[in-house]
Amino acid sequence: MNTAKWKLLLLTAIVLSFGFGMAVNSFIREPSVKKNTMKKVTGIGGIFFKCKNPSEMKQWYKDHLGLETNEYGASFEWKEVADTSREGITQWSPFTEKTTYFEPSVKDFMINYRVDNLENLVAELRKEGVTIVDEMETYDYGKFIHIMDIEGNKIELWEPIDHKYDNNGKGKTE
Repeated sequence: MNTAKWKLLLLTAIVLSFGFGMAVNSFIREPSVKKNTMKKVTGIGGIFFKCKNPSEMKQWYKDHLGLETNEYGASFEWKEVADTSREGITQWSPFTEKTTYFEPSVKDFMINYRVDNLENLVAELRKEGVTIVDEMETYDYGKFIHIMDIEGNKIELWEPIDHKYDNNGKGKTE
């Protein structure tokens, strides 16, 4: 396996481990330890990364790791621990290395975080001086906006609409 594939596999493993760790931490943390502030991120909504050939990448993950891929990548369905009637997805999507979707970031990945109240969160982030990249967009599966972290990583914030997703997430893999 060449170095680029190892790096991509390692990056994917790190991001998935981080998301799993956040989920476990929020599950086992005592309620008294949690801050009494607005809930911000509720989970990982998606992991998006650049690659030379998204179709071949999806096929490799399907063949070797058993991911059920589609035109958008792969969707991991789950139920909330606190309310198992509430379902959600986490989207995994390879993008072409020439995509402009991650701009203004020059990084090869972007993480989508699920949030509860995007409008209030954006207002709070503006007060805190966080760079807001674009205007909020609303679709039938939720609201989206992009921000930048302090190291130039573009972050997608998503307030999902709680229903089965007709197209398995946002899923544009230009």
